[in-house]
Amino acid sequence: MRIIAGSRKGIPLKSLPGTGTRPTSDKVKESIFNMIGPYFNGGVSVELFGGSGSLSLEALSRGVDEAYLFEKNAKACAIIEANAEKCRFTEALHIQRADARKAVQILQAKGVEAKLLFLDPPYAKAEYYNLALEFVEAGLLMDVAAIVCEHDKQLELPEAYGTYRKVKNVVYGNIAVSIYEK
Repeated sequence: MRIIAGSRKGIPLKSLPGTGTRPTSDKVKESIFNMIGPYFNGGVSVELFGGSGSLSLEALSRGVDEAYLFEKNAKACAIIEANAEKCRFTEALHIQRADARKAVQILQAKGVEAKLLFLDPPYAKAEYYNLALEFVEAGLLMDVAAIVCEHDKQLELPEAYGTYRKVKNVVYGNIAVSIYEK
């Protein structure tokens, strides 16, 4: 696993050993960013269920100004911090050691408006994808925002989260990626 493109291209990333987290493969990550726009001119990304921080770090490498990442596992947070240091993104990556279900409340208090929202919860927890609707209803997404959901290919996500409609659904083996835009 590595940074695929941008200012930190090629930097290897660590992930938590074992099955506690499920890092996005480089192939899937590259496809995600090709679909949502390979490079960005500023903005904020939010990653729920951070794992290794791979998606946030990739977004920063490709031009996002700041990234907020939510991860409740302390060991995973330590790995994310190490990856951020390696990529020299410690100032731009805001690691929140908190349950993703608290993200809306925390980001509202900070006045954050996201350009990218990444959801990659444990596949057994399908209800966590409803957090996308909470972000929409709370007004935490820019009009040009994209919601990116990585999920088991067997799981059918809704056609819309509020005003954000599913514009793409691509399958890679057992994994699917659904992208929503306004």
